[in-house]
Amino acid sequence: MVRTAPLGAGWSNWAGNQRGSASAILRPGSPTDVAEAVRSVAAEGGRIRVTGSGHSFTAVALADDRRMDLSDLDTIVSVDVAHRLVTVPAGMTLHALNGLLARHGLALPNLGDIDAQTVAGAISTGTHGTGAGYGCLSTFVEAITLVTGTGEVLRCSADEHPDVLAAARVSLGALGVLVEVTLRCVDAFVLRAHERPAELADVLGELPELIGRHDHVEFYWFPYTSRVQVKANDRVPANDQPLSRWRGWMDDDFLPNRVFAGACRLGRAVPALAPGISAVSARALTERQYTGRSDRVFCTPRRVRFVEMEYGLPREALPEALAALQRIVDGLPFKVLFPVEVRFTAADDIWLSHGYGRDNAYIAVHQYVGMPYEPYFRAFEQVAAGLGGRPHWGKLHYRDAASLATAYPRFADFQAVRDRLDPDRVFTNAHLNHVLGV
Repeated sequence: MVRTAPLGAGWSNWAGNQRGSASAILRPGSPTDVAEAVRSVAAEGGRIRVTGSGHSFTAVALADDRRMDLSDLDTIVSVDVAHRLVTVPAGMTLHALNGLLARHGLALPNLGDIDAQTVAGAISTGTHGTGAGYGCLSTFVEAITLVTGTGEVLRCSADEHPDVLAAARVSLGALGVLVEVTLRCVDAFVLRAHERPAELADVLGELPELIGRHDHVEFYWFPYTSRVQVKANDRVPANDQPLSRWRGWMDDDFLPNRVFAGACRLGRAVPALAPGISAVSARALTERQYTGRSDRVFCTPRRVRFVEMEYGLPREALPEALAALQRIVDGLPFKVLFPVEVRFTAADDIWLSHGYGRDNAYIAVHQYVGMPYEPYFRAFEQVAAGLGGRPHWGKLHYRDAASLATAYPRFADFQAVRDRLDPDRVFTNAHLNHVLGV
């Protein structure tokens, strides 16, 4: 049965930069309900967008007609420990999934730095972590169950509808409603985290060796300084150096959330202080090492609101991109309050993945909510696009379908699958019309 919920006060994403009101909110209880709802809406010539946790900064989830919420969707959770496979509802959050896996002695091989997204939302936008040997989270997908724009329920795997699987693992929700996802996991593991301050020039000078000797490595550059904070995570056999609860709260919650929020508010009120705040932040971070359960090391709370753009670049283009970014920041008529994040992923074969066919370096630029950002993001995008960059599907960008078609070799193949599965564009909105075409 599909339950229609009260509209309430409308919908907004986590950052608050996307807001909208649907004509109705659909809450299906089963995959059959999803199919029935899709057929009904399609018969009326209507449209559906599925919303998850709202952690995309673009308008990808905005519904101008019906909005579908999968939080009530009831599908069987299956954990096959022997084969390291888990099948879960697509609306399950990564946080809940990580807890489920840990109880069965399993884990995802890699994660990003937050776990609030739904499984469907994370894979549909190409969410990724860092690690030269790991692709985005969609590379862990073994099978999906998808309700198409005609109301057909498809089970897709390497053996059944493999072309749909190749397209749907990163699809922006344009092919149908993901109702169930099967993920390949690994045995639960412990990470040793090593965080240290460094000079940007030194890190870039040793980058190939740095990436090669660590399982997962990233760094944050502090604008208006030459300093970075390097974070490396490596698999170890024992959790022999855990953080105390107090130290974990202080380092991973109080300082990066409450104290940093105060610094951002001050910088927004008095922009001239921003370079000094950045310098103090860079020097306040000291070296530390600790061990912990993998998902608890990968993921930390993020409560300071911001907007973000992220580009995946050919790895060899990173130094040129960062040099240009430094010049952009120095020349802006306003100040930047957030550090710049740099991560690394392996190539994959998913058609609309940012890492399709190449090893990537990712540069993520952020700005505190309430601060100007568009000139900053547009200037960086011009540099990134010129270097062969591909924008993260869940982060702000200004590219259109014609531009993106040249960035993704299998763009036309994706469109052919979309034409077949959603010929009447039940799952579109203005944003998808812009980035994928009508």
